[in-house]
Amino acid sequence: MSKKKKKRKPSHNKISNLTDTILNILRKERNKTFNYKQIAAKLGVNDASSRNQIIKKLAQLKAKQEIEEVERGKFKAVVTTEYHTGIFDASSRGAGYVICDDFDEDIFIASNNVNKALDGDEVELYVFKRRKRGKLEGEITQIIKRAKTQYVGVIQIHEKNNFAFVVPDSNKMTTDIFVPINKINKAEDGDKVLVELVDWPEKADSPNGRVKEVLGKPGEHNTEIHAILAEYGLPYEFPKEVEDFANQIDTSIKPEEIKKRRDMRKDLTFTIDPKDAKDFDDALSFKVLENGLFEIGIHIADVSHYLEEGTILDDEAYERATSVYLVDRVVPMLPEILSNGACSLRPHEEKYTFSAVFKLNEKAEIKDQWFGRTVTYSDARFAYEEAQAVIENNTDFTITERSLSYIKTEIPEDVSLTGKTYNTQPDIAEAILVLDRLAKKMRSKRMRSGAISFDKVEVRFTLDEQANPTGVHFKTSKDANKLIEEFMLLANRKVSEFVSKMKPSKTFVYRVHDEPDESKLAALQGVVARFGHKLNFKSRDNIAASLNKLLSDVQGQKEQNLVDTLTIRTMSKAEYTTHNIGHYGLAFDYYSHFTSPIRRYPDVMAHRLLQRYLDGEKSANEEIYEEKCMHSSNMEYLATKAERDSIKYMQIKFMQDHQDEEFVGVISGVTDWGIYVEIIANKCEGMVRIRDIKDDYYEFDQDQFALVGRETKNMYQLGDEVVVKVKQADLVKRHLDFDLIGKHEE
Repeated sequence: MSKKKKKRKPSHNKISNLTDTILNILRKERNKTFNYKQIAAKLGVNDASSRNQIIKKLAQLKAKQEIEEVERGKFKAVVTTEYHTGIFDASSRGAGYVICDDFDEDIFIASNNVNKALDGDEVELYVFKRRKRGKLEGEITQIIKRAKTQYVGVIQIHEKNNFAFVVPDSNKMTTDIFVPINKINKAEDGDKVLVELVDWPEKADSPNGRVKEVLGKPGEHNTEIHAILAEYGLPYEFPKEVEDFANQIDTSIKPEEIKKRRDMRKDLTFTIDPKDAKDFDDALSFKVLENGLFEIGIHIADVSHYLEEGTILDDEAYERATSVYLVDRVVPMLPEILSNGACSLRPHEEKYTFSAVFKLNEKAEIKDQWFGRTVTYSDARFAYEEAQAVIENNTDFTITERSLSYIKTEIPEDVSLTGKTYNTQPDIAEAILVLDRLAKKMRSKRMRSGAISFDKVEVRFTLDEQANPTGVHFKTSKDANKLIEEFMLLANRKVSEFVSKMKPSKTFVYRVHDEPDESKLAALQGVVARFGHKLNFKSRDNIAASLNKLLSDVQGQKEQNLVDTLTIRTMSKAEYTTHNIGHYGLAFDYYSHFTSPIRRYPDVMAHRLLQRYLDGEKSANEEIYEEKCMHSSNMEYLATKAERDSIKYMQIKFMQDHQDEEFVGVISGVTDWGIYVEIIANKCEGMVRIRDIKDDYYEFDQDQFALVGRETKNMYQLGDEVVVKVKQADLVKRHLDFDLIGKHEE
């Protein structure tokens, strides 16, 4: 009997797919070097057999010149692929696009090539040589910088298994977040929480996180408002040490400080603001000079007098960078003692101000200008509606034939801040009327220069004491609003121009606005043609004139809100920078923000820089200020998103009480999953899902901006009027869904 050959024991620790695994490790961190021990640690192996396999494989890959040995025993990937960087824009289905400066079109990223990237992340990618359905496609190879590390969501606690998951609210966050039971921060099952990403292990489907804050029960008003702020990393209260610091500031007016300033307390001065305003950033002074010129002072709260650089208060204001105006509250940039107290230009109080003082003739031409720190005293406070009443009661007033005896001064009960009819002082009424006439001349000149007139209707809610919406009204800009707007624009423009023309040149904070994107203009043209409007884009002047005509033509029309919104979207985004390119929308070569330092940090920076240069100091560091500008632009963007979300939330809350009513709306958007409808009566926008339209099988026709029925050829097209009813108003997910009743027959 032949001796049985002894079988060799099979190796149970052969590492599968080792070539790709090593290459992936080296390529992922291709600026680093790795030895065999570090690679073994990455793979989670430490036995002799595994280490030998890694050593052999490294030698083979080196021989094939796929990796290089930088120094003895330390290896690095040989990079032959061209890598690019961009921003990842995730879809709700797990895939997405990377917006990359190196390509004219966005790069499609399939869900299996996203490699743990999240919406908004700065990523590295390589682009495949092939195209898929005509589109460039790529793979994300590295996350350079996370856009955010905190998410709002609902926690689901699995106590038996000793862990929890947070399901994020955002439909662009397509993975749940795993939270160990000892990191739930006393949250209860079903709570809405703010969760912070801690890490994302290599082989885990979900990132690990910890609950940073419990926001409350979903659907409750304060929970949802705080959730909106938390989603964008915005605070809703000041740290105690910041409040304490602010409360200790000496806000009294000192004789020795007055001596350092231009004393304008005797000049007739007043404020015009919304009736519910508490922080009065700006005031106007008015004086008729002996030579017939008008001396007009634009006085701005001198926030930088109290807000000293390097303090915890200044650090907090910089981090916030802006006040946030939500539908039911303001989250201020500065604590109340400053925002509503010391810096607010309240009537019958002396205040430190920073002023731009102009001498103008009757044609609104500037004959002289002065900038500097002042002390002022406000003689009166007006609501916009009160100032508007003065303007409307004196339509026959002219600058050349002013006479106080003919001026009507009555403020009617229905607009009066006091709730009673009263008469304002004739000299203040005269000042309002002269300023109104000058503002109209300045506005007319601005429009002729190519400024674009955006008078978009703003939705406002009437709220009860529990912040429940009881009604909707629309805010429109009248002459009194435009009066204030023009003089604020004048100060912003002239301060910017003054610093820009200094020699040698000086670093300053500009508010810039680039020309509109041609492709977006072409898309706008396609949409407005549906409503019978034509646009002319032959030159820069034609574009502005054409857009103004469009915005004027749609006033009061069913498509006004849609066209206003789409036109704004064609515009580039205004931003802060130290590099001046002018402001396209305002048709200004120079523009800054100077007039609202209580609520905007860039205005504080502009005040500091202007005073620095008035004192004869050298130019500030451009690099430092550019970084501050970028931060301010980013915080403004987040605040705007939070403001929009709060309006959307309140619209859904409002529609919850109107579930049984039918509404006429305009189709404001068409997609392959349904149509968006904006209700004409209250501007609330919701969605009719394509699967809920039962009378036919509808398909999306991109060329016609329409859904078309396969059998009936029935068409629902952008701009059509339809009748809808609320299907679901979900406050937690902030979704408003409609059922489509049919087309509106007039």
